[in-house]
Amino acid sequence: MPNRDDWQMDALCRGNHAHLFFPPSTFERKAERGRREMKAKAMCGVCPVVQRCSEHAVAIREPYGIWGGLTEVERRDMAVPS
Repeated sequence: MPNRDDWQMDALCRGNHAHLFFPPSTFERKAERGRREMKAKAMCGVCPVVQRCSEHAVAIREPYGIWGGLTEVERRDMAVPS
């Protein structure tokens, strides 16, 4: 029986790309954040599981990083109030 999260195995962000999808632990200037998020979203834009990824992140209210081409703020704006 396949796992509900098997889609993650096909995600293009797997591997050594966390630096694009999550902010650094040190200060990040607005322009740096914009460039990082643009690169991450470009990868999401060609990912075969982008829809499932964004649905998952919105459903679990993922508070950090870019998931399915959406930032934390974009996901929060999409989330249905509980």
